[in-house]
Amino acid sequence: MRPSRRAPDELRAVSLERGVVKYAEGSCMVKFGDTHVLVTATLEERLPPWLKGQGRGWVTAEYGMLPRATLERTRREASAGKQGGRTVEIQRLIGRSLRAAVDLEALGERQITVDCDVIQADGGTRTASITGAWVALADCIGWMKARNMLKTSVLRDNVAAVSCGIYNGTPVLDLDYAEDSEADTDANFVMTGDGRIIEVQGTAEKTPFSEDEFLALLALAKKGVARLVDLQKMAVA
Repeated sequence: MRPSRRAPDELRAVSLERGVVKYAEGSCMVKFGDTHVLVTATLEERLPPWLKGQGRGWVTAEYGMLPRATLERTRREASAGKQGGRTVEIQRLIGRSLRAAVDLEALGERQITVDCDVIQADGGTRTASITGAWVALADCIGWMKARNMLKTSVLRDNVAAVSCGIYNGTPVLDLDYAEDSEADTDANFVMTGDGRIIEVQGTAEKTPFSEDEFLALLALAKKGVARLVDLQKMAVA
């Protein structure tokens, strides 16, 4: 039995609320159970120096966790003078995931920066961030379309992410912290709306996992991502 009493293939309660920040071109409050992330998308008429003159745009991401997003206060990284390795890894993952679904040439020589701020963490902050980031990005692109800033379609597909793991010997979907901290194996799957894989991060925390177990996790992830994509489509409809 899972601590949350969910079925093995059951997501936590998921919500995607758009337009939650007045000034951002796109925004989304995403909730996966008790994990809550505020995502904003900002359009900037500038590019990193290494991209100038190449006739294409860029999508990048920043990620952070508020001090009391967790059970005990976490020191602000700004006060430490640098970002931690985990933060850098996650924000690069978010950026890579979003760019996989964006036609950067169609975007033009502009940059969209997606900020993911974790308000409350209960496992799966990176997967929630990616899922909500796509909604904020879609809203930002919609904002641009409404102002005739785009000539062709920019978004190629949806992008969503979910965690899976082996908990007490059973493959389960969408781990919360209680499961993630005790799981034998945990993995994060980032996928497109049509079921293609963007990235997989899998780790044997206690005992190595078999190919059959990996395929079981993949099957769960495909089911979970399909449901998340449906929720994204309803949110932006």
